[in-house]
Amino acid sequence: MVAGIALLNGAWYTQYDRSAFHSFDDSKEWLQMDKAGHLFSAYTLGNWGHAAWSRCGTSSKEAILVGGSLGLVFLTGVEVLDGTSTGWGFSWSDMAANVAGAGLFMGQQAGWGEQRITLKLSAHLTPFAADRPDLLGESLGERILKDYNGQTIWLSANMGRFQPGTRLPPWLNLAFGYGGEQMVTAFETPGDGRFRQYYLAPDIDLTRIRSGSGFVRTMLFVLNGIKVPLPGMEVRSTGRVLFHGIVF
Repeated sequence: MVAGIALLNGAWYTQYDRSAFHSFDDSKEWLQMDKAGHLFSAYTLGNWGHAAWSRCGTSSKEAILVGGSLGLVFLTGVEVLDGTSTGWGFSWSDMAANVAGAGLFMGQQAGWGEQRITLKLSAHLTPFAADRPDLLGESLGERILKDYNGQTIWLSANMGRFQPGTRLPPWLNLAFGYGGEQMVTAFETPGDGRFRQYYLAPDIDLTRIRSGSGFVRTMLFVLNGIKVPLPGMEVRSTGRVLFHGIVF
């Protein structure tokens, strides 16, 4: 984590002027899609941290408290770098999303001993990156990470774990997604037409697929952070309702 922060600082923040530590209110940027990204990142890194820590001979409580908080610790370091850069600032709304993501993981693990609700990500390429490649990315990797128009953050709940004794497949989830579109600037501008997207779709909890291979189980665990492409419904803040053969 220390090496990651150091590399991030050298690769990105050293290119910009530094300043005294300060905060910046970015709570109204990108229809809050960047906050959803912080929520997902803190949850996912905490999930991975817990998985690693629990295999190091620690107690269940320590694995939750230490491993589950690794995402929050790492992202707090990123916020500190933001707070000392003139181009950005420490964001309290980012920190709130970081805490919520870590809390979602740690709370479930402490209360249920498992993750019944997982956070997932899906992303696709959009034409908006061509309008602002400096902001939304040029390469494939940059566009997936930076273009919020193509990202959807999902809350994926396992149906069987909330209804014990049913005959539902143990891997069947129901996912609620959030996204936004028509965004080529961080803050809304008059007439830019941006709108919110709300999704409902089935999903698959890959960690509940049985396998005798440790490698396969590890791959399923890592890939479970990605929403499985399946049919679904989209409701836009404009009032339009769409049905998709594949939602991703």
